[in-house]
Amino acid sequence: MSLSPNQAIGFGPYRIYTGQRLVMEGDQPLRLGRRAMDILLMLLAHAGEVVSKQQLLAGVWPDSVVEDINLRVHMAALRKALGDGQAGQRYIITVAQRGYSFVAPLTMQASEQRLREAAPGRHNLPLRHTRMIGRQPLVDSLMQQLPLQRCITLVGPGGIGKTTVALRVAEQLIGRYRDGIRLLDLAPLNDPVLIASQLATLLNLSVHDGEPLAAVINDVRERQMLLVIDNCEHLIDAVALLAESLLRGAPQVHILATSRESLRAEGEFVQRLDSLDCPPATSDLDREQAMAFAALQLFVERAMVAHEHFELSDAELPLAIEICRRLDGIPLALELAAAQVESLGLSGLLQQWQDHLHPLAAGNHHRHARHQTLHATLDWSFNLLTPCEQTCLRRLGVFRGSFSLASAAAVVVGQHIEPTEVLAAVTQLVAKSLLNVDVGDEQVFYRLLDTTRHYALEKLEHSGERETLRERHAERYLTLMEQAQTEWEHTPTTQWLERYARGLEDLRAALDWSLHGAGSRPLGIRLTATSAALWQELSLLKEYGGHVRQALTLLAGAEQPCPRLEITLQLALGSACYHTWGGSPETIEAFTQAHALAQRHHDVAGQLRAISGHLAVNLSCGHYQAALKQSEQFDRLGGQDDPLLSLSIHRLRVLALHFAGDQPQARISAEQVIQRMAHSGYRNRFTHGFGVQYDQSVASLTILARVLWLQGFPEQAWRTARQALDIAVQINHGTSICYTLALASCLIAHYNGDSKTARTLLQLLLEQAQKHSVLLFHTWGQHYAQVIDGRLAQPVTPADNGLIKELMVTLDARYIDDALLARARNGAAGWSTAEVLRAEAERLLADDAGCAQGRLREQVRSDKSAPVCGSEPAREGNRPGTVDTAVQAEALLQNALAIARSQGALAWELRSATSLAQLWQRQSRHREALDLLTPIYQRFSEGYATPDLRKVRLLLDALRGQLHT
Repeated sequence: MSLSPNQAIGFGPYRIYTGQRLVMEGDQPLRLGRRAMDILLMLLAHAGEVVSKQQLLAGVWPDSVVEDINLRVHMAALRKALGDGQAGQRYIITVAQRGYSFVAPLTMQASEQRLREAAPGRHNLPLRHTRMIGRQPLVDSLMQQLPLQRCITLVGPGGIGKTTVALRVAEQLIGRYRDGIRLLDLAPLNDPVLIASQLATLLNLSVHDGEPLAAVINDVRERQMLLVIDNCEHLIDAVALLAESLLRGAPQVHILATSRESLRAEGEFVQRLDSLDCPPATSDLDREQAMAFAALQLFVERAMVAHEHFELSDAELPLAIEICRRLDGIPLALELAAAQVESLGLSGLLQQWQDHLHPLAAGNHHRHARHQTLHATLDWSFNLLTPCEQTCLRRLGVFRGSFSLASAAAVVVGQHIEPTEVLAAVTQLVAKSLLNVDVGDEQVFYRLLDTTRHYALEKLEHSGERETLRERHAERYLTLMEQAQTEWEHTPTTQWLERYARGLEDLRAALDWSLHGAGSRPLGIRLTATSAALWQELSLLKEYGGHVRQALTLLAGAEQPCPRLEITLQLALGSACYHTWGGSPETIEAFTQAHALAQRHHDVAGQLRAISGHLAVNLSCGHYQAALKQSEQFDRLGGQDDPLLSLSIHRLRVLALHFAGDQPQARISAEQVIQRMAHSGYRNRFTHGFGVQYDQSVASLTILARVLWLQGFPEQAWRTARQALDIAVQINHGTSICYTLALASCLIAHYNGDSKTARTLLQLLLEQAQKHSVLLFHTWGQHYAQVIDGRLAQPVTPADNGLIKELMVTLDARYIDDALLARARNGAAGWSTAEVLRAEAERLLADDAGCAQGRLREQVRSDKSAPVCGSEPAREGNRPGTVDTAVQAEALLQNALAIARSQGALAWELRSATSLAQLWQRQSRHREALDLLTPIYQRFSEGYATPDLRKVRLLLDALRGQLHT
């Protein structure tokens, strides 16, 4: 059938709004992944028919070649999310050797207008993997209690369903909290010190120095949000301190935590989770009555997912009830048992439990007994595995996050496991609910639940293989990072991140083991050097800098020096330090060391990269001529021979020309770079570590926007700046977003008089710089706030020197000082020279006018009988200051005019001419002022609504009027 966007399709408890790709379960949205939604819509469009695997693969992945396992995993995830098998209802069936068919009855109705759920950026909750059973009354109660209690801890043994309930509560509260919902999963963390830092990262808050907890509390003080803290049991004291601090310092923050024991925090409300209700042993229940109990519902539904043809008969009903009772209604235990129904049958399953769980009294709901039941269930499930599957499970315990099949194979293959056995073992572990599936758009990933992972690690510890496996784990991530580095230039960002970003926690674990723990130091050093691309793409350069420093320290003490690695690490340290601290001594030293090493070892590529990094530092420090000379070294080193490297060299040359003050040549070169990038298909986004890493398109458009504005094209400049920002946001690269905001769009919006947009972009700059620890641009943003938006302004240390001081003068001439004036006079100020000289002239005139007014007031006070009008002080007060001051100011403005013309900076020429014309106006030199200003104004072809041009138009009108009076 044809799926109309104006139709709503109903089946079971669900309604599908096809036009919005929205699934509603009752009045709550069911969040499905993109591929799962594609599959569901295809099946609905062919409801009642068989859709072959080939049709689904072609329809869902039209531009990719994917394995059959991707489809099987996505289909299983879809069935699980829909609760296929609920109350015996089948939605999707497998037709052997043919494909899949949607078999549930459908209803059609007109689609009423529906609102989408809250924007994804307001929460970080995962997509639901399974339908919750038997907990909705508790969920409803918790939703009512949270606003009153503020801190609720869900307490219960492992496998009881704490995380499922917490996530369901949070999911139903999407849109209820102004500042959103954040999930903090503590399972991968072992160090309590990292909790506040991890939370700061979730809140897009950068903690540069000092106490991270205090910074978090300060940041959330005014926020209205829900914080879900999952898996607290191994970090109880630290979580309790965090909860108490939040409750005291952030009155609108609510906390929902999960733990095997209470936090014992002040203000905590403890909600214990009981097992799911089981049918009583003594009652004679029919099937319908028995299925009202949540434990049996869950068992049957999961059994139907695991074994497609399973149907619970009346004869087998007592067996299923007894199994649920023997497993104490523990959800994870029920899932593990349901996974074995296909192989053992219900009678065989019960017999297994009678043999293994006889010492545990059925129905004993004591917490310790339930823990024993779960552990015994895991032992039972483990013992049913083949030796190969057992080895695979315990070795997979080294993974902290999700992993691919290839990663699993790299770690588990060895003694007792052949490469050809891995897929079958992993598939069986998934089928037996010992391994979960994370379904990505292009790839399938696997992960262990926290309870199962700890069980696997216990087994791994007893096997004596733990250190060997940790080394294999680190080696695998070295291979992955090498692969990531190779693909970085040629793979779409979203796809690249899907492949590699989910391995961040495992990368951290591997670095911690190899750099700080008992692991292989050479392996850790290589992993640090090779992983630069991921840290760069995720804009986590401050954290990466700490790993780089440790790797360099270890490398310095190594018996065998490795210049190639040291050059790579010094370059990485330079880039990380630059974004964190700007042109600090450590930044400069890192690039200088890299350059010297590369020269000694005749590493031309290393020299080019070191020079390019140092060039960026020199530009930020205001050393424009030094940067221009450095850009000339590229040709001498032969960088033009490599087309991709040549393009980056060309772009950096544009930067040097622009800031040195040659705007015409900078524009020609910038347009050539953009044209060359278009012809190359935008392949070289970062060019393998060359320069300080921003997206090439973003960086090129950013500088072109600045040049266009200086050349007198404010509207074109804004469109170009906006294009740069749009690209940076689209690829979601944090440092590129900060770069273009700080150097172009935020400034140009303000120059053009769009105050509202400038304030919005400034806030975005501050948020992004905090989120990605780009302290350099966060500091710039705080300086901008002094002029653009006082509401965002905080006390900021005045800049000692460099580009930021010059940028501030262009925003407000009052930021002129003697150091800037000296730079302008000796030619060091480059692009800003004319504006600095103009600002000094304005300061001289303002100071002198103030002094003249003071002298006039003093004269009036000393001789009240003296007539003011016609007196000498009055005549002087009506002039633009003393003759000497006016002469000095005029000389400065004439000099500024000449420099602006020579640099091709029409915007500065207009500002200087405006200030000079105003001076001449006050001196009654109206004709000279008009003749100076008119031709400059006429050279503009756009931007007439900007403040500078509006001011000139009013001044020209006034001058014409004064000529005729």
